[in-house]
Amino acid sequence: MAIEKVVIIGSGPAGWTAALYTARAQLAPLVLTGKQPGGLLTTTSIVENFPGFPEGVDGYELMTRMQKQAERFGAKTSFGVVESVDFSQRPFNLIVDGEKVLAAAVIIATGAGHKHLGAPGEHELETKGVTYCATCDGALPAFRNQPLVVIGGGDSACEEAQYLTRFGSIVYLVHRRDSLRASKIMAERTLANPKIKPIWDSTVTEVMDVQKDTVTGVKLKNLKTGAESVLPVAGVFIAIGHVPNTDLFKGKINLDENGFVVPQQGAMTNVPGVFVAGDCADHVYRQAITAAGAGCSAAIDCERFLAAENC
Repeated sequence: MAIEKVVIIGSGPAGWTAALYTARAQLAPLVLTGKQPGGLLTTTSIVENFPGFPEGVDGYELMTRMQKQAERFGAKTSFGVVESVDFSQRPFNLIVDGEKVLAAAVIIATGAGHKHLGAPGEHELETKGVTYCATCDGALPAFRNQPLVVIGGGDSACEEAQYLTRFGSIVYLVHRRDSLRASKIMAERTLANPKIKPIWDSTVTEVMDVQKDTVTGVKLKNLKTGAESVLPVAGVFIAIGHVPNTDLFKGKINLDENGFVVPQQGAMTNVPGVFVAGDCADHVYRQAITAAGAGCSAAIDCERFLAAENC
């Protein structure tokens, strides 16, 4: 059975950049796209902060361009889903849609997903006023000089709220408790901002208005009094955390307490020959450009690893 020199699991910015670099190194990487080809970025309607696109670019189009660029240099694409991995010996053994794939090296670029509220209207109005990234979407015209709401109470929620004060007329910060769980300096800075208004002890029970196909507000419930109310807003920014897509690798490589892959040296994991890139190992930045940069690093580390073995 033929052994792939490099198998890349995941097809977001990290995966396709890793594919581009390993393909240019004549390693003919096999990219396994997973259930969501193009990754999380394909759910973003317009990406305005990726260098080289002054007018912005559709997330799906950006990923398609990256794929074509990698394929031009010999990357192979498979729309398969990895069901299991065995990193106990090399070549590594992957089961992809029931079929065995052997790999001399693996780059994990499975990304992360946003934690969802699970409130009615959230899914239906995603990209229509509901978003999970203020840095990605906050500057869009639909949100300028409009009331906005951020849901969450950690550092990420505080950062999102502060960022959005540049664009929104007022930024509401809805949190389940009566104090922020963010770091002290971040909480103080957030609460001192006159454009941020906290709403304590509350949760969002519905995102409105699905019938109008655009966000017009949220329904709130006070968890202490049970009182319900409606908050008119044009944008809903959900910042309650991320979930790395790493269930596949539990017990196979080192993960931290939140499930993120822990790199050991550069992009190498604790298993020689297995590398990691992008949001599945990044709980700080989580941007398309940092994921792409990590994909480059992982590819170079992988290339050097294989070169040392004369692969």
